[in-house]
Amino acid sequence: MKVLVDTSVWSLAFRRKQPDDIVEKLVDLIHASLVVMIGPVRQELLSGIPNNKEFNDLKSRLEHFDDLPVTTSDYEKAAEFYNICRSCGVQGSHVDFLICAVAANNNLRIFTTDKDFEQYAKHLPIQIFKGR
Repeated sequence: MKVLVDTSVWSLAFRRKQPDDIVEKLVDLIHASLVVMIGPVRQELLSGIPNNKEFNDLKSRLEHFDDLPVTTSDYEKAAEFYNICRSCGVQGSHVDFLICAVAANNNLRIFTTDKDFEQYAKHLPIQIFKGR
């Protein structure tokens, strides 16, 4: 099963000088061609980098990953997921719920270090990637 990698994991991988468990799992997924990227995650990763060289370096590294198209159905499902979680007292960002929707609609697991996804998973039909 392919894995939609959240911004939190990518950020960790690009910041770390020494690999850790999370980064090693990401590298394994990349080598197995199991990584899925979506445009909103790419945008989050590239946002806020004031240095042009660093921006272009990261942009170049991310070009190896094609974006899975995000559809109207994904946006509608994200809104539905937002409403479900909100009614259960769980808050989240629109991008987080879009990640959940794309994962649910495409039978993907979500690889994240963001603990909010554990809360979403209590109410939504999503699967969190825990490793092989």
